[in-house]
Amino acid sequence: MTDSYCVFGNPIGHSKSPLIHTAFARQTGEDISYVARLAPHDGFADSVKDFIAAGGRGANVTIPFKEEAYRLADRLTPRAKLAGAVNTLSFNEAVIVGDNTDGAGLLRDITINLDQPVAGKRILLLGAGGAARGAIGPLLEQGPATLVIANRTAQKAIALAEHFAALGKVSGGAYSALSGQIFDIVINATSASLGGELPPLPAGLFAPDSLAYEMMYGRGDTPFLLYAREEGATRLSDGLGMLVEQAAEAFYLWRGVRPEAAPVMASLRSA
Repeated sequence: MTDSYCVFGNPIGHSKSPLIHTAFARQTGEDISYVARLAPHDGFADSVKDFIAAGGRGANVTIPFKEEAYRLADRLTPRAKLAGAVNTLSFNEAVIVGDNTDGAGLLRDITINLDQPVAGKRILLLGAGGAARGAIGPLLEQGPATLVIANRTAQKAIALAEHFAALGKVSGGAYSALSGQIFDIVINATSASLGGELPPLPAGLFAPDSLAYEMMYGRGDTPFLLYAREEGATRLSDGLGMLVEQAAEAFYLWRGVRPEAAPVMASLRSA
């Protein structure tokens, strides 16, 4: 009997997760179906419960529901607890288990696929929502020189930095406080690019040989990547690699089989 999985989000029409997990299933011989499901902004929990009632075995969670998924879970993995956000749900009888594979996927894409070390680097993380929360712990575990979190609401970034302070040198503040600082890696974890917008960033953020990393993905440069290109960032990457790598981690959690991400990434790029 085919097992059912899905991804919840709003918006969700852009999601490549069904293509990715279908490719993983074909690659590994696992009998699953995987679809995208639009959840109302005020109806995420009900959407998840309806999916479980229909026989769903697990789900991915994307913008804007990762923190709500954290609150919905009956049990959390250690990395989900640390992140305070959930992007992967597993349904075990009546128990909803929440995990976070975002950080693992991001780190694998940056350090392995892009061959960019994190240890000893100056890192700027834009945003303080669920996507950012999942990335902070894994980044700090790599031993960067510093990690700065910037957000429109400065207090949210400051609180997030305080939450992770025991793991390494991390600070938080407003975008306006970034003036005069330079970074080796700048990661956009905001959802601004989905609306064709750019956070209010000052000039001069990129150090020589820097990487600009956009967690969003799509055709062409996002406003953030256009800004980074104009500002002289040496390397630019969208979040497709992170998406595939975090999906591979989620697939492993659900099925106990780890698919190969590289051929799926290549197929999506060529398409």
